[in-house]
Amino acid sequence: MEFSRELHDDIAAGDITVSYRLWRRPHAKVGGRYRVGRVEIEVDRMELVPFADIPEDDVPRAGELDREALRRRAAHAGPIADDTLLYRIAFHVVG
Repeated sequence: MEFSRELHDDIAAGDITVSYRLWRRPHAKVGGRYRVGRVEIEVDRMELVPFADIPEDDVPRAGELDREALRRRAAHAGPIADDTLLYRIAFHVVG
């Protein structure tokens, strides 16, 4: 999994623990480990959710200030409407 460089320190600190991705198919797997900057993360859970169902408490856990910032970051792969399905990936730092 790739993350924007500006998120690496917050991921390493454990402040970012979830990511939303607009993928046609999964590019990660539960239990998979991925290098992010100077740390490695492990995926705990992955599920498809409509954008409108993203809980408010996930917004800061994804490193964003508000839902629209989260929509903009995830939309690099295409437009996101409220009913667009996104992969919700929960993870933790392992080292």
